[in-house]
Amino acid sequence: MNQTIAYYNKNAQAFCDHTFHADMSICRNRFLSLLPKDKDTNITILDAGCGSGRDSLCFMEQGFFVEAFDASEAICRIAEQNLGQKVACMSFEDISYAEHFDGIWACASLLHVSRRELPSVMHRLYQALKPQGILYASFKYGDGEVVRGERQFCDFQEKSGRELFESAGFTVLECFVTTDVRPDHDTEKWINVMGKK
Repeated sequence: MNQTIAYYNKNAQAFCDHTFHADMSICRNRFLSLLPKDKDTNITILDAGCGSGRDSLCFMEQGFFVEAFDASEAICRIAEQNLGQKVACMSFEDISYAEHFDGIWACASLLHVSRRELPSVMHRLYQALKPQGILYASFKYGDGEVVRGERQFCDFQEKSGRELFESAGFTVLECFVTTDVRPDHDTEKWINVMGKK
């Protein structure tokens, strides 16, 4: 993980520039449709591994209260500029919330957690959600752990993605495959999983 964080610190601006305009609206809208519908409630979302802050910004523009974090200090600084609010510099292993969020959005971020650490991290995410809370996570489509360039990835498919969520206590509501929305990555596939506490 240290090598992965070092990569993002070194390439923060280029990475954020490359991903900020990626259109994740289909997945975001499916995630938001599963959150509580009570208009009198301030719905809170944790953007876990927020990158440039692209999705946090969209959630905020729709009236949701958002907290965001990333493990890369350099990326946190860029996200803070984009969002106009503090972005915590921390890792998934640092999560210690208790029933705090209605939804957790982990878009292309949990995939950097090792297979060995994922069960513990999933438990932390489960605990951080309010009852009936929703977790979204996306992974590169594949099987096992692999190093691509200077980054570590943990890939999943439909069956393994469902099992990851179910073993942490989630009820899987959706599990679907999408094509990478970045024009130069359109041959890559992603597995998207949404689970309810």
